[in-house]
Amino acid sequence: MFNTILVPVDGSESAKKALSVACQLANQADATLHILHIPEELSHETTLVWGIGAIAVEASRQERDDIGQQVVEKAAQAARDKGVTKIETAIGRGDPARTIISEAKTRGVEAIIMGSRGLSDLRGLVVGSVSHKVSHAAECTVITVR
Repeated sequence: MFNTILVPVDGSESAKKALSVACQLANQADATLHILHIPEELSHETTLVWGIGAIAVEASRQERDDIGQQVVEKAAQAARDKGVTKIETAIGRGDPARTIISEAKTRGVEAIIMGSRGLSDLRGLVVGSVSHKVSHAAECTVITVR
């Protein structure tokens, strides 16, 4: 079905579900799975799913990048555990929606699979969710997982 799939991960339950769906599709077609994390400055303390712990609001950019690297590494391991063999990881910068769209275009992915809500839920309610923005602007298939 798809030869290349991009799945943005932020450590949220929604992203974990999206990764699971992406793994199922990747396994069906022996596709390359691109796992992307974009460290964000969050307005509240939050806990990441993959056992990494909480990120304090005061965390430096380097601390967020280090935690982001852990997020993509845990996601890649979860994908390998589900049988995916072709995995590439990346850390992005900037506005999440724009970065996801740019990465998809740069990598020539055929599908983006992402959670409907990530760690920045509150802001998403006010200015529009990342998944909503991506689904309207991406040039490839976008699958949003609830």
